[in-house]
Amino acid sequence: MQSEPKHLVRVHIRWMIRRDMPEVLEVENQAFEFPWSEDDFIRCLRQRNCIGMVAEFDEQVVGFMIYELHKSRLHILNFAVAADFNRRGVGMQMVEKLISKLSPQRRTRILLEVRETNLPAQLFFKSMGFRAVSVLRDFYEDSPEDAYLMQYRYREAAAEAVDALLPNNRISRLAG
Repeated sequence: MQSEPKHLVRVHIRWMIRRDMPEVLEVENQAFEFPWSEDDFIRCLRQRNCIGMVAEFDEQVVGFMIYELHKSRLHILNFAVAADFNRRGVGMQMVEKLISKLSPQRRTRILLEVRETNLPAQLFFKSMGFRAVSVLRDFYEDSPEDAYLMQYRYREAAAEAVDALLPNNRISRLAG
């Protein structure tokens, strides 16, 4: 017996706020074998260059992303989607939102580390235009596992594609 195909959902993406933390932690604990603690999230988000974003569907947090702003790049530190919302376009919409923040004049790439055993994440980010650029040996404190450093580079054509998907996007005006 086959399972019902999952339908794509449109989410509202907004800044993470303190009252999102219980739902964010629920998604985090569901998604990872070695989840961040609430203190990990708070410590990170207190830094000036650290940003939290949530994806909301029907007033429920169904995904989140934590990233750092650097002079010429964005660095994704943590990213997860609730199990019930996997393969429904939630992660894609969050990554597209982040890609829309790139520009040729300022931040031109997005970096993240993915566990070598996390094939679904590797394939997802590859489908979004990321490429593995190096292997980081013994990267994690919680296991002897390696990580792949994955990178997305800003491209004019990609900006136009994102612009077509997100009509209110300013990226094409920034690029011109």
